[in-house]
Amino acid sequence: MRSLTPSQIIPIGYTPPAGSHFDSREIVQGGVSRALQSIFSTNYVPWKLHPRNSNFEPKLALQNRVQTIAIKQTGKDSASTFKPRAGDVDESYSLTVSKKGQVSITAKSSTGVLHALETFSQLFYKHSAGPFYYTTQAPVSITDSPRYPHRGIMLDLARNYQTVDDIKRTIDAMAWNKLNRLHLHITDSQSWPLVIPSLPKLSQAGAYHPSLVYTPADLASIYQYGIARGVEVITEIDMPGHIGVVDLAYNDLIVAYEQMPYQYYCAEPPCGAFSMNSSKVYDFVDTLFDDLLPRVSPYSAYFHTGGDELNANDSMLDPHVRSNATDVLQPLLQKFLNFAHAKIRAAGLSPFVWEEMVTTWNLTLGSDTVVQSWLGGSAVKDLAESGHKVIDTDYNFYYLDCGRGQWVNFPNGASFDTYYPFGDWCGTARSSMLRLVLFSHKPLSSIMLGSLLLLVNKG
Repeated sequence: MRSLTPSQIIPIGYTPPAGSHFDSREIVQGGVSRALQSIFSTNYVPWKLHPRNSNFEPKLALQNRVQTIAIKQTGKDSASTFKPRAGDVDESYSLTVSKKGQVSITAKSSTGVLHALETFSQLFYKHSAGPFYYTTQAPVSITDSPRYPHRGIMLDLARNYQTVDDIKRTIDAMAWNKLNRLHLHITDSQSWPLVIPSLPKLSQAGAYHPSLVYTPADLASIYQYGIARGVEVITEIDMPGHIGVVDLAYNDLIVAYEQMPYQYYCAEPPCGAFSMNSSKVYDFVDTLFDDLLPRVSPYSAYFHTGGDELNANDSMLDPHVRSNATDVLQPLLQKFLNFAHAKIRAAGLSPFVWEEMVTTWNLTLGSDTVVQSWLGGSAVKDLAESGHKVIDTDYNFYYLDCGRGQWVNFPNGASFDTYYPFGDWCGTARSSMLRLVLFSHKPLSSIMLGSLLLLVNKG
């Protein structure tokens, strides 16, 4: 247990040392520093939370002050605490603030301590009279724990490049809200911004611009930044579909790249998928994973291999296949997935896939594989009840890509006629009520009790 008085306070701006070794004390010190920064440097006067001209602030003459902050971690962190599989870490905590100003935090893990510190900092507001900070909630006692062990956000960095600083700002916001998984959809047919030193042409040819890339140092810094805030980063290389951009660098691996009419070959342009029976594709993935996975495994328990929206018609153009028949493609896809997931497991990671690998292609997955369901309907229920670990990402409720419209350069003909007047998939009504739509979704409403543990990845 540590009791902090004003003379012992950790300096605002303290950051745990960079690197792949994580120390519980340094993680907690970083959390304390951020909590103090939130209270003393980035706080605000809550004018808009009260009626105009109301007298809502306490009198400065009041003598009660925070005297000590006692932090007690009752359990010992392990190496997996900082790159946990869902449900491995007890994130619960208790927080009390007494009337006399004694603050007590108790948690079994450093992650729970970080959550408690976030809650503590959010109890305080800035006083309009000057550098004074107060809470109206003392005395208070809070006991908190997450309902779901995976609480995440996905960023589509392949279609919409974001700077490293912007990604870290998202991690900050996630920590404030106690979200714990950041999924980086980092490559797609639109662009390949991820620098792979052993395959340099990927980002050289595939990035939107030479400056719009993520170097190995960038990726490591994102992982480390997340771990220091209780957020695990999960990187996705989407395959065997959604990977047409590779053709710009290695044109003997991809079929149906930019093929038209695109609706016949992919969900959105540009199309492109791996050749499904090519030894060169296996060599490529082998080189890619041998470079990337050792740089991921110190920081995360998971790696995402995608698998959504694979269009069978692409393989009609594949000189190694020349078929779109399920009974032809399914064994080839199973072989490819087995190969990719064996590489992932050899690196000490567990695989993620999108739901179509099961719901469309009926592939056999390892018991450690997490299935990310996004198409809605009964998929989450069906997957959980059939024994899969499932993440609910129902696009009807959780996708935020609304209000931007469709492409404006459709060629004349069927595409133009179909999408005119170019509204996006969700429509105006959904865009204006997105918050209500989001919170109306109840992930467990149709799940049988016996499948609950599978849904939350504890099975």
